[in-house]
Amino acid sequence: MVEQDVLERLQAEVVATEDARGLNCPMPILRTKKALAAIEGGQLLKVLTTDKSAVADLTVFAQQTRHELCAQIQEDGFVVHFVRKRKDM
Repeated sequence: MVEQDVLERLQAEVVATEDARGLNCPMPILRTKKALAAIEGGQLLKVLTTDKSAVADLTVFAQQTRHELCAQIQEDGFVVHFVRKRKDM
């Protein structure tokens, strides 16, 4: 569970939000990849998903691409993922 102060700090750093709710695999990953391409290295992207496999998929995506998955938070009916783009991109 992410503490409230950590969540508030992450929310304050978000530079872009990608709403992938209602989309199934592989679309949340593809939309995340496209959104990350549009921001600078080190910046934080917020991704909203409803696909049940998105938690695992985004975890693997972040590991494979070396982006930082800062948090994944279950909300009412969807998950919020905070992904920091790696700095060397």
